[in-house]
Amino acid sequence: MEKLPINCPICGGRIVIEKFRCVKCGVSVEGKFEIPEILLNDAQWEFVKLFLKVRGNLKEMERMLGVSYPTIRSRLEEVRKAFGFTDLMDEREDILAELERGDITVEEALKRIDELKGGNE
Repeated sequence: MEKLPINCPICGGRIVIEKFRCVKCGVSVEGKFEIPEILLNDAQWEFVKLFLKVRGNLKEMERMLGVSYPTIRSRLEEVRKAFGFTDLMDEREDILAELERGDITVEEALKRIDELKGGNE
Protein backbone atom coordinates (compact mmCIF):
# COMPACT_ATOMS: atom_id res chain seq x y z
CA MET A 1 0.00 0.00 0.00
CA GLU A 2 1.18 3.54 -0.74
CA LYS A 3 1.87 6.06 2.01
CA LEU A 4 -0.65 8.84 2.50
CA PRO A 5 0.52 11.88 0.51
CA ILE A 6 0.47 15.13 2.45
CA ASN A 7 0.70 17.49 -0.54
CA CYS A 8 -0.11 17.20 -4.24
CA PRO A 9 2.89 15.72 -6.07
CA ILE A 10 2.25 18.06 -9.04
CA CYS A 11 1.54 21.50 -7.58
CA GLY A 12 2.22 21.04 -3.85
CA GLY A 13 -1.36 22.02 -2.93
CA ARG A 14 -3.40 20.70 -0.02
CA ILE A 15 -4.88 17.24 -0.46
CA VAL A 16 -8.25 16.07 0.85
CA ILE A 17 -9.32 12.45 1.01
CA GLU A 18 -12.54 11.72 -0.88
CA LYS A 19 -12.93 7.96 -0.65
CA PHE A 20 -12.16 5.14 1.78
CA ARG A 21 -12.67 1.44 1.04
CA CYS A 22 -12.65 -1.48 3.47
CA VAL A 23 -10.14 -4.12 2.34
CA LYS A 24 -12.15 -6.86 4.06
CA CYS A 25 -15.70 -6.29 2.75
CA GLY A 26 -15.19 -3.72 -0.01
CA VAL A 27 -17.59 -1.13 1.39
CA SER A 28 -16.64 2.41 0.30
CA VAL A 29 -17.25 5.67 2.12
CA GLU A 30 -17.13 8.85 0.07
CA GLY A 31 -16.99 12.50 1.12
CA LYS A 32 -14.37 15.12 1.88
CA PHE A 33 -12.12 14.10 4.74
CA GLU A 34 -9.28 16.17 6.13
CA ILE A 35 -5.87 14.59 6.46
CA PRO A 36 -5.11 13.98 10.16
CA GLU A 37 -3.46 16.90 11.91
CA ILE A 38 -0.55 14.79 13.13
CA LEU A 39 1.46 13.12 10.42
CA LEU A 40 4.81 11.66 11.36
CA ASN A 41 7.25 10.00 9.02
CA ASP A 42 8.46 6.44 9.73
CA ALA A 43 11.58 7.61 11.58
CA GLN A 44 9.50 9.90 13.81
CA TRP A 45 7.05 7.09 14.63
CA GLU A 46 9.96 4.79 15.54
CA PHE A 47 11.35 7.57 17.76
CA VAL A 48 7.97 7.98 19.51
CA LYS A 49 7.65 4.22 20.05
CA LEU A 50 11.14 4.05 21.58
CA PHE A 51 10.40 7.16 23.69
CA LEU A 52 7.35 5.39 25.13
CA LYS A 53 9.22 2.12 25.58
CA VAL A 54 11.89 3.80 27.73
CA ARG A 55 9.29 6.00 29.47
CA GLY A 56 10.80 9.23 28.15
CA ASN A 57 14.33 8.56 29.40
CA LEU A 58 16.38 10.48 26.83
CA LYS A 59 19.67 9.21 28.21
CA GLU A 60 18.49 5.63 27.66
CA MET A 61 17.44 6.53 24.11
CA GLU A 62 20.88 8.02 23.54
CA ARG A 63 22.44 4.73 24.64
CA MET A 64 20.09 2.53 22.63
CA LEU A 65 20.35 4.53 19.40
CA GLY A 66 24.06 5.19 19.72
CA VAL A 67 23.69 8.91 19.01
CA SER A 68 24.49 12.01 21.03
CA TYR A 69 22.13 13.62 23.51
CA PRO A 70 21.77 16.76 21.31
CA THR A 71 20.73 14.49 18.41
CA ILE A 72 18.04 12.91 20.59
CA ARG A 73 16.84 16.37 21.65
CA SER A 74 16.76 17.48 18.01
CA ARG A 75 14.67 14.46 17.01
CA LEU A 76 12.34 15.06 19.93
CA GLU A 77 11.96 18.67 18.83
CA GLU A 78 11.00 17.52 15.30
CA VAL A 79 8.24 15.36 16.79
CA ARG A 80 7.09 18.20 19.07
CA LYS A 81 6.81 20.51 16.06
CA ALA A 82 4.82 17.86 14.17
CA PHE A 83 2.38 17.90 17.10
CA GLY A 84 2.24 21.70 16.94
CA PHE A 85 4.22 22.37 20.13
CA THR A 86 6.40 25.28 19.14
CA ASP A 87 5.87 27.72 21.98
CA LEU A 88 9.13 29.49 22.82
CA MET A 89 8.32 29.64 26.55
CA ASP A 90 7.76 25.87 26.66
CA GLU A 91 11.16 25.33 25.04
CA ARG A 92 12.88 27.63 27.52
CA GLU A 93 11.15 25.89 30.42
CA ASP A 94 12.28 22.51 29.07
CA ILE A 95 15.88 23.72 28.92
CA LEU A 96 15.71 25.07 32.47
CA ALA A 97 14.18 21.80 33.71
CA GLU A 98 17.02 19.84 32.10
CA LEU A 99 19.52 22.16 33.75
CA GLU A 100 17.83 21.74 37.12
CA ARG A 101 17.95 17.93 36.80
CA GLY A 102 21.63 18.13 35.88
CA ASP A 103 21.06 16.71 32.39
CA ILE A 104 22.89 19.64 30.78
CA THR A 105 25.51 22.17 31.84
CA VAL A 106 24.94 25.88 32.36
CA GLU A 107 26.94 26.52 29.19
CA GLU A 108 24.74 24.14 27.16
CA ALA A 109 21.58 25.75 28.58
CA LEU A 110 22.81 29.24 27.70
CA LYS A 111 23.80 28.11 24.22
CA ARG A 112 20.39 26.54 23.55
CA ILE A 113 18.48 29.56 24.93
CA ASP A 114 20.62 31.80 22.74
CA GLU A 115 19.78 29.60 19.72
CA LEU A 116 16.07 29.95 20.56
CA LYS A 117 16.40 33.73 20.56
CA GLY A 118 18.13 33.72 17.20
CA GLY A 119 15.61 31.43 15.58
CA ASN A 120 12.42 32.96 16.93
CA GLU A 121 12.86 36.67 17.57
